Order: sequence, then structure tokens, then C-alpha cells
Amino acid sequence: MLRNYSVRTDLALEEKEQFESDNVEIPGVVLEEDYDEKSEIRVTRVEIETENGAKAMGKPVGTYLTLETPNLAVPDEESHVEIAEKLCGYIRELIDKNDVRKDKDLSVLVVGLGNREVTPDALGPYVADHLSVTRHIVKEYGKYAMGMERADMISAIVPGVMGQTGMESAEIVRGIIRETHPDIVIAVDALAARNSRRLNRTVQIADSGIHPGSGVGNHRIGMTRESLGVPVIGIGVPTVVDAATIVNDTMENFIRALESSQSLKGVGEVLKSYNEGEKYEFVKELIAPHLNGMFVTPKDVDEMVHHISHTISEAINMLFASGREMESADRA
Repeated sequence: MLRNYSVRTDLALEEKEQFESDNVEIPGVVLEEDYDEKSEIRVTRVEIETENGAKAMGKPVGTYLTLETPNLAVPDEESHVEIAEKLCGYIRELIDKNDVRKDKDLSVLVVGLGNREVTPDALGPYVADHLSVTRHIVKEYGKYAMGMERADMISAIVPGVMGQTGMESAEIVRGIIRETHPDIVIAVDALAARNSRRLNRTVQIADSGIHPGSGVGNHRIGMTRESLGVPVIGIGVPTVVDAATIVNDTMENFIRALESSQSLKGVGEVLKSYNEGEKYEFVKELIAPHLNGMFVTPKDVDEMVHHISHTISEAINMLFASGREMESADRA
């Protein structure tokens, strides 16, 4: 059997699921799950509490909140508002956990990571496009020009990708931080998933920062508290899946079909004895070389990414810019 394998994914939830499929408990990692049947929203909280847990998971110590719902990319206004309000609450929770507000107006830098010219990678830039940036207004006229007693300063930047600028996104953001001194950075990026059913229907929010390109094997300098000098909240949505994963999912269905066949049942049982990672690596070795390393996205990804970007930007606007957070709390 194959022993050394890695499943490409940016989601902490999927890393934890990989260990569960092998019946392995990870000390220092806690998972909690909540499902709202009415709204079809599942929220999973993965807490990586120790360095040993972080090493096993391949992710930094921190809190990873994963919201899954089939309505994320559906153009329904009621679902859009409900999801945005939940995301707003989770972002606020991680900000409070990092104790950056301290009863003062915040200066927040939102970084839209990704390549605007590549639709599956354009989520970050689109979110930045829809934000209500307020830093210039507050700096020029004072917070009361916003018509609110509390006025956080929101600024946004789309640093592009190294192929366009010749610079690491983290280098650009570090320079901006030195000049503008934000209290916190919110980085938004497209992610890669292990499970195709999570594409464009999952949002991960983490207080451990974000590592651009890691899910597709294109490792760049991470945006973390250690690298930038301020707390970083990462928000990501999986928009692509490894081609090997598609083949692997097909293989799972094939194994089930073999098990139901009397003459081929033995073959199915042998393949079933492989764990998820081993089957995934086996598939990667068998598929044509030109497919190995290919990533796949849904055909209607254009519409999905635009819609999801509106939902995420609305959540950020609710929390910092529009005062709707208070209105939402009053309605609740």
C-alpha cells in the first residue's frame, strides 16, 4: 500500500475528515458541528489548540469556522442576507477573540487576493470591488461624517499576483501596513477543496491568516500575524478541485458497483481496504500525466463567484461600514 500521500485542500475541516476516515484521533484538535435544518446551513468549528495538533493537521494553531450551505451561490435575496449575517457574526467573533477592538474604532485593511483575469481566482478582487471603503472619508471629515457614533475605517487593496507584479502579495501588504497602520487585516481568497460537493457552497473563516496558492501547490509567502505584524483573518471559498479528486470520486462509485457484483466482489473489497489518501494517491499515479496537476471548476463559476463575492462583502459591510449589524441584532 502507499504510505506517503497528501490530499490537496485549503479546508481545515477536510484535513480533519481525512484523519477520521483513518480512525485516528488528533490530540490538540477539537471539532464541533452545528446544523440548522431550516436554513440548510452547517457550521463546523475546528480548533487547533497545540503545536503538535498543528503539525499533524498541516495548519497553524487557530480557530477555523466552516459554513456550508447549498444556497451560498443561489441568487436568492433572503438566503443572501441570512448567510451574510451569519458570516458577519463569525468575523466579529474572531475579531473579539483577538482582542483588537478594545472599545475603539478599528482601522481595517481588506486584502482581495487572487487574479482578476482568472474567474475562479477572482473572488478576492470582486469582494474588494463591492466594499464600502470609508478610511478616506473618516480621515478627511471625521467619523461623524458617516452619520454613526462608531465609524471603523475600512480600506481595501487588490495586490494582484506575482506574475502580474513581480512581487509577493505579502510584500505589498507589508508596505501598506507600515504606511496606514491598520489594527487588523482581513484577507479574502479563492481556495481549493478535496470534495467536489463543497465547491462554491462553503466559506472558511480563520484567525490564523491565509496562505495564497497552497491548495493548488503554488506556495507563496503566507499572510499571518507573524509575517505582517497585525492579526489576520482569512476568508476563503473553494472554487476549484483537483482533477484527481474527480477521478477518485468516480472510483468510489466504481468500488461500490464492484461490491454489488458477485464475480468482482473480491476486487472491490481489495480497493475498499485502501484509505482515502491511499486511493487518492493511487489515482494520481494512474491518470494521464497531463491530467495530474489539473484543477477543475464548475461551468457557471462566473455567476457563482460574482454572487458569493456580494455575500462576503455584504457581511464585511454589515460589521464595519453600514451600521446594519445593529439593525440585524435588533431584528433578532
